[in-house]
Amino acid sequence: MKRTLAVAATALAAGAAAPALGAKPEPRNITIGATPTTVRFGGSVTLAGKLTGSNNSGRPVTVEQDAFPLNAFTNADTATTNATGDWSLVQKPTANTRYRARSGSAESKTVDVMVRPAITLQLSDRTPARGQRVRFSGTLCPEHDGVAIALQRRTAKGWRTLAKPVLKDVAGATCSSYAKGLRVRRDSAYRTRFLGDADHVAGNSRVRRAHVH
Repeated sequence: MKRTLAVAATALAAGAAAPALGAKPEPRNITIGATPTTVRFGGSVTLAGKLTGSNNSGRPVTVEQDAFPLNAFTNADTATTNATGDWSLVQKPTANTRYRARSGSAESKTVDVMVRPAITLQLSDRTPARGQRVRFSGTLCPEHDGVAIALQRRTAKGWRTLAKPVLKDVAGATCSSYAKGLRVRRDSAYRTRFLGDADHVAGNSRVRRAHVH
């Protein structure tokens, strides 16, 4: 009788330790990465990762974002894992942003995506006479009204800053504008440079050339 009770007790303990019939273990880990890690304002970044462990196919993945000033995560979008647990999602951050992914109880590490402004530069005359005054102008998006940027000319020693025009508001737009008049005395290459701040990294306009005649 005692042997029968002992066997029953052992079987009960083993049953309590085993998972319930038909239960599927939860995935154990989720990863996240970004390509590229720095984008031009208006551009896209692909966030992708993998959910590991068993039962990782067809699972929902919530991607959360925390844009500058990096004080709280909010839901950005959702994705679904494929047959091997991989997932991906495309986003368009407007400022430096931190991302993470969650699925069930699994939470990824964070990944940071930097955003550089979109900057344009135009010359009022790209073939000026020697000593002629040329107007350099353009826009910077998103707006950074009141910020000084650098108008630069390429020299044998690198880029030299000629002026620091201050960005001004563009009514009804989400961009800022700038303009500066300079006398051009030789063939030169020019660019506009944003030096970077807390919400956007440094960036340059396309290089524009002036050919003096």
